[in-house]
Amino acid sequence: MAQETSKMPFGKQNYRIMLVGLAVLFLGFTIMSLDSTTFGFGFLGLTLGPVVVFIGFMIPFVALLNKPKRN
Repeated sequence: MAQETSKMPFGKQNYRIMLVGLAVLFLGFTIMSLDSTTFGFGFLGLTLGPVVVFIGFMIPFVALLNKPKRN
């Protein structure tokens, strides 16, 4: 008989990396909202926040490409 195993495509580490990415995304949007200059045209709103958001989008991309370790 052929043994059927339904393995999940992602492991625990992949989901942890995705959650870290979501947390970084949230942090980036929070940083952008903390800018006190008019219309958010300060350093936080135009430079730091978008860089952190970009990193937050790249982290889950790495999680998708990361191959889970099989036992």
